[in-house]
Amino acid sequence: MKKTIIKGTGRALAPRLVTNEDLAKIMDTTDEWIQQRTGIQQRYWVPEEGQMGASDLGLTASHKALEKAGWQPEEIDFIIFATLSPDIFFPGSGCLLAEKLGLTSTPALDIRQQCTGFLYGLATADSYIKSGLANKILVVGGEVHSSGLDKTTRGRDVAVLFGDGAAAVCVEGVKTDENIGVLASCLHADGRGADNLMTELPASRLPDRHPQGLPIDSERFFPSMNGPAVFKTAVRKLPQVTRETLEKAGVSLDDIDMVFPHQANLRINQAFAQFMKIDEARMFNNIQKYGNTTAASIPLALDEALEQGVVGKPGDTILFVGFGAGLTWGGVAYRF
Repeated sequence: MKKTIIKGTGRALAPRLVTNEDLAKIMDTTDEWIQQRTGIQQRYWVPEEGQMGASDLGLTASHKALEKAGWQPEEIDFIIFATLSPDIFFPGSGCLLAEKLGLTSTPALDIRQQCTGFLYGLATADSYIKSGLANKILVVGGEVHSSGLDKTTRGRDVAVLFGDGAAAVCVEGVKTDENIGVLASCLHADGRGADNLMTELPASRLPDRHPQGLPIDSERFFPSMNGPAVFKTAVRKLPQVTRETLEKAGVSLDDIDMVFPHQANLRINQAFAQFMKIDEARMFNNIQKYGNTTAASIPLALDEALEQGVVGKPGDTILFVGFGAGLTWGGVAYRF
């Protein structure tokens, strides 16, 4: 039977380190205020000058993943690019990444599932591989948030959360009877909570995507979030999808060597771990260093954990789990 195996990973961070103290210089906030509410100490943003998009960061991450996998770009059967911050309105960043990799006919798919984008991407790759439609797939999560944030006191609740970055994973179909690779995936969405976390404008549903007379610094052009509602829903849905994914995979929580939650807010992850009675040593959190990199956060954490030797040994079983805008949530169980 064909199994979906991770062959290589890579990550890329934007070059500009932005600390909480740096943010305190441009908005009414403090390092203490940010850390108490989010756990974040710093994040990386793209330069204020020049052009650097999600596909540029994705390219750097992809080259690293390809090298570890031992692949050449022309061996890629399919590209899946998860992002909420595409380089341009259209076409998608997957096509732009393919061009930068020197590819001229490789199919590319963009996934706009925000914080659960990588989970949706990995599950899609697994389905493509098991159906025989592709065998070597490059899954990328890449974000440039900083150019779309309200970096004033008005927007601080959201602006302090986000960082720019990308991570790539090379997945390949391998015929084996071993119970390895992607063991199970579970995905969900509930659009009734869409307005709890969104950027409204520009909006094609309006007669004018950029309403005339609206100032360019209107709140409607920036991300908005109902923090309490998102927090409460996340700490309810994450345990549910964890149990669902583990049951589908035929493993118990005790079998999981490391949990990789989406890095949205350290307080959410801590509440989730406490509710599920998961020891801190089995929860991989790095939001303190990178902020919320949305679709990049889980694969970025995986690449860092592999680099540190925290996971990756034969038999290691891990769980990816996330919740975000949409509202969407999901989980993927994987065994090395």
